[in-house]
Formats: sequence, structure tokens, C-alpha cells
Amino acid sequence: MDEQQADAIVVGAGLAGLVAACELVDAGRRVIVVDQEGPQSIGGQAFWSFGGLFLVDSPEQRRLRVRDSVELAWQDWQHTAGFDRLDDEDSRAVQWARRYVEWSAGPKRAWLRGLGVKFFPVVGWAERGGMLDRPDSHGNSVPRFHITWGTGPGLVEPFVERLRRAERDGLVQFAWRHQVDGLVTTDGAVRGVHGTLLRSDDADRAVATNRDAVGTFELAADAVVVASGGIGGNLELVRAAWPERMGTPPADVLCGVPAHVDGRMLAITEAAGGRIVNRDRMWHYTEGIRNWDPIWPAHGIRILPGPSSLWLDARGDRLPDPLWPGYDTLETLRHICMTKQPYTWFVLTQKIVEKEFALSGSEQNPDLTGRSIRKVLGRVLPGPPGPVQAFLDHGEDFIVRDTIDELVAAMNELAGPDAPQLDASRVRAHARARDEQIGSAAPADGQVAGIDRAREYLGDRLIRSAAPHRLLDPKAGPLIAVRLRVLTRKTLGGLQTDLESRVLDSRGDPVPGLFAAGEVAGFGGGGVHGYRSLEGTFLGGCLFSGRAAGRAIAGRSDD
Repeated sequence: MDEQQADAIVVGAGLAGLVAACELVDAGRRVIVVDQEGPQSIGGQAFWSFGGLFLVDSPEQRRLRVRDSVELAWQDWQHTAGFDRLDDEDSRAVQWARRYVEWSAGPKRAWLRGLGVKFFPVVGWAERGGMLDRPDSHGNSVPRFHITWGTGPGLVEPFVERLRRAERDGLVQFAWRHQVDGLVTTDGAVRGVHGTLLRSDDADRAVATNRDAVGTFELAADAVVVASGGIGGNLELVRAAWPERMGTPPADVLCGVPAHVDGRMLAITEAAGGRIVNRDRMWHYTEGIRNWDPIWPAHGIRILPGPSSLWLDARGDRLPDPLWPGYDTLETLRHICMTKQPYTWFVLTQKIVEKEFALSGSEQNPDLTGRSIRKVLGRVLPGPPGPVQAFLDHGEDFIVRDTIDELVAAMNELAGPDAPQLDASRVRAHARARDEQIGSAAPADGQVAGIDRAREYLGDRLIRSAAPHRLLDPKAGPLIAVRLRVLTRKTLGGLQTDLESRVLDSRGDPVPGLFAAGEVAGFGGGGVHGYRSLEGTFLGGCLFSGRAAGRAIAGRSDD
């Protein structure tokens, strides 16, 4: 393709960029996809994801007797988001959120199914704040986390295949190892990009690559879509944006995304006139463990916990209600940082780890990623899933012992002499207080009541919650402790956009020729999630905003 004949340049070959490019080529437009990484990294962060998608009133929900609706989902979204800058930074985001919820209850599933995307039949229940029966509660009132059959790679695949066909047809050109350093503006409109050509690097997907310059480039087009992701791989930017309301981030933070998620394009787009909003909003996890077989620097994996583990802080005290596993990610993060906890602990049993522990990410779920029904059915067999067992065998954060005294001694040894030292009698007392409520018809312990409620949902009872039992029961052992650290993941704020994904300037006017999609745009509007996420909404935000950008440039109406 002649570089001057491109209708659009898409900066970033992650999910949002791929979707935008697909919409453009479907309309016969010529596209250049620019990325600072090589072709081995196509799909970006989405490739590494669990493939969770937020759907409302789906056939999968209805088969599990889950009653959902647009009205309920929108109520949950508003309570959870906490939009409070309605005349300014949240003004566009609220519009995006309403459209996204409606899309998730309408054409989203059919559109994906038409592309060949299928879903695992059991719907997950993330962010269970809605189970607390409080008027100010936030979170999902019902299960909405739909796992893509094939996880992240299965979601990325149809878009990659479409663009590969378009590449053969001459509609798409991939400009790999092109690092964008600036946007080109002509007569007040963005009409291209310029930057540095990087030396080729055949490192495996997500392994940090070189930044050796071998030349420069400039590309021209009628429009530019910035779809470069967030800042989660750049700990310096994460700490700089960290809000005071969340306390102080721990010194030892793990990275949940590759190093190339560096946030460079935010400042570059701002320099070209784009407005960044909600800089202080972010979504990080509190159940991070260091990957025993790392791919990128400080590589962390998130535990997707069931409801039963006892959660203790670094001093051995139980986290306050309702900060239980699987409920309120951001409030748990705030508590940890405000109380200056360097890490926290899960204390559980062999029965719990076998039934409840799952690990986030495509590489940690080879059965779902590989679309193997036989291997998925193997999850009901005795013993933890293979990837979980690998962490039990090799992970530095896992401890297995027969008694509380032995477990606490090993926890103190792992933490080191300069860390808070746990007292075995205190840990035993917390476990015993919880155990005494097991089997009660009306448990006073909020977490135990939550376990009972979780098991009322068929999906949880089948694969995500262990039968209630006492932690100190030797028959349920051995005992297990897991050290948990903060894990960076998502940027919730970003470039403010209108409903066509056009980047807005400081006056609220579109910057001619400039569009943004995905995480760099706060997944839509500069922060479609507000302060908190309902989960399953990050990949969906990339799909929705990328689709909007591509269709707007192509002059196609949405449906």
C-alpha cells in the first residue's frame, strides 16, 4: 500500500485497534496499523486475558436461572461508578456507560457470535457488592462475567484473521517496530504520525524488547486512531497518578501487564490538543502473586478467589467486613494502602484450593484457552488445576503446612525478620471464630453468610465454592497460606472522547482527524467505569469503543 493512500492510521495492535481496523476495512477503507512491538505481540493485553465479558440478560444467564435486565445492570453500574464530575470530566463517560450497558444487553452477544466467538456455559460472579443488601451497595447484583471459549486468544482471533485477509487484499498494512513519537497536524487537523523505527526483535510475545533506534518514519492519513493502551506496565506513571484517597501504594508492586503498556501515547496525544480526564482513576488488584515462571518484568498473576479463604493483613488481623474475597476490589485496595500493609495473606485449606482457586490469564487456563472440553471436565477431579498446583509447587508466595503453628512460623520466615511477625494464637482465634459460624442457620459472620449465599447460585456451587467446612478441621487439610501483593492492571481515565470516539480538546470540541479507543480513552469517554468496574467490562470497552471509532471514520451508522 502506498503510505499516502491510507484512509486511517491505527496506533496500537491491541484489541481496540484491531476492532477499529476491522470496521474500516469492512467499509473498504485502507488502514495502516502501527505498533512499537513486533508481529508476535498482535492482540496486546487482550491476548493474555481470561476473556471475561460483561453481558446482560444473556441465554447463559437465563439457563442458570439468573434474572437480569438493562435497568438492573444500569443501576449497578451507576452505584458502582460513582460518577461525580458530571459537568466536566464525567460528562461524556456517563453517556458512554449507558450506551455500553444497552449494547451489552442487545447486539453485543449476537455480533460476537456472528464472528465465531462462543462462551463457556457457567457465568462467573465478580465484584459481588450487590449481595450485601445495603442501599448504598455497589457491585454486580447478579452474575454477568461471561468467559470467552478460548479465553483472550479466542476473542482476539477473529479480528486478526479478518485483518490478515485484508492485508492480502491490500487494504491493511502492518507497520511493526514503529514507535510513534508525535502526531502530525496540518491546517489544524491530525493527518498522520511520526516516530522512530526500532531495531527488529524476535523476543517471545510480551517479553521486553529493545528500544534501539535504526531510523525515523512519517506516515500520513485522513484520520488517526490512538489505541495504545494504558499505563499499567509503567510503575513510575502508576505511582505519579496514584490518588491520595487511596493511600500510599506499597513499595513492592507487581505488574499485571507487559512492559510495553507504557502510557507513552497519552502525553503525545495531549501535546496534539487532546484532553486527558480522570487521571487519578485506576483499577489494580489485591490478590497478586509473583509468577514463578515470569514473562515480563515483575510479572504478577491474579488469583480469582472463591468466597471461602480467610483474609488477613500483614499483622495477622482479619480484613474488615465486607472486604472478603471476590467482593469489593477497590475498597480492599484502599484499605490495604491506607493502613500501609506491604502485603496480605489468604489462609485456606486443601479443599478450598481445589475447588475455588483459579488464576487469571490465558496462559494459566490452558483447558479453556485450548478449547478442550475433556480438560475442562478434569477440573471436577480431585486436586487443584494444573497451573494452581504448579504455584503450590514452585510459587514463592505459597506455604503448605499441617498445623496453624507450623503455618504461621513459615509465614513469618517468608516475610522476613524486618516484616510484621504474626502470632499463631491470633491467627488461630480468627480461624476459630469463623469456624464456629459454619453450619449456622443465621451466621453472624458476614463472610460465612456470603459463602451460603454464593452456594445458592448454581454456577458457584458447581465450580467456584467449596462445601462449607472448618479451616481447622484436619480432614480438610493441609493448611495453605498465600502471600498477596498489589498487582497493577488498568487505567480507568484517559483521553476524553465523544460517542463517535473523537478526541476532544480542552473546550470540549473534537480535534479534527483524531480518534481514540480502548484503555487510552478510559475504555470510552475518558472513563466509562467511573471509579470502579463491574468486571468483564475492560475487553468489552475495547470492543465497543474500537467499533465506534472505526464506524465513525468510515461513515457507518452503529446498530
